[in-house]
Amino acid sequence: MSSPDRYAVLGNPVAHSQSPVIHAMFAQATGEAVAYERVLCPLDAFEATVRAFAAGGARGCNVTVPFKIPAVHLAARRSDRAALAQAANVLSFDADGWTADNTDGVGLVRDIECNAGVALAGRRVLLIGAGGAAAGVLGPLLQAAPAEVVLANRTPHKAQALVDSHAALAAERGVRLGGCGLTGCGEGFDVVINGSASSLGGAGVPVVPAVLSPGGLAVDLMYGPAAEGFVQWARAHGAVGRDGLGMLVEQAAEAFFVWRGVRPQTAPVLTALRERLATKA
Repeated sequence: MSSPDRYAVLGNPVAHSQSPVIHAMFAQATGEAVAYERVLCPLDAFEATVRAFAAGGARGCNVTVPFKIPAVHLAARRSDRAALAQAANVLSFDADGWTADNTDGVGLVRDIECNAGVALAGRRVLLIGAGGAAAGVLGPLLQAAPAEVVLANRTPHKAQALVDSHAALAAERGVRLGGCGLTGCGEGFDVVINGSASSLGGAGVPVVPAVLSPGGLAVDLMYGPAAEGFVQWARAHGAVGRDGLGMLVEQAAEAFFVWRGVRPQTAPVLTALRERLATKA
């Protein structure tokens, strides 16, 4: 009997990652022969760690913080969504070369629209952050045709750079797209998305409560304890707080499809994962 194909999530930190659990459930449900692990990358040796993992016969990997931007430059080929984001969270190691992809944005949109039940079309959206996480989700957010997306970042020029690189797509989809600093970014957004590193670093919420609308949706791309501060802040100010666990499962399903050509069901996995994490709380 042949050995299962090897995959992993590579990042720093990575011990907290639920990706091995998710992919194990996907493999069991679909009958795919997959073994999935965690690999801690030294901050100064990301490329060397990826190449060593691939050389060991692996078929692909997920990439998490803080390596999504450098990851896109390791592959000879890039999907359209990775090329637009200039960031990658999925690498495929094929005999004819490596391919970079980005499934974060697709995962976020599916979680918001399918799991949270909020249609993005015609909505006003605030996206906080301009790093690899925000870059990965901006394109698919624009594809969903909200009325407006405002990109707010501590350093406004980084936000503006993302706005400029996505301007053509925004115009094509009829979306007003703008960038700004963390203050004066507007009020009463239907959807607020925290794609900054504030939650991961344990910092406070980087924007004022006025950005929230009563009953609006506020999503942190982190999950577990890292997201609790943002979720509680949103609820305390009348919004619906949501962590990034649903996005994690949905982006993982898209990555599984990229690697295996099989799209697993996500609802039972998300339910099982929330129950699993609740028992550990």
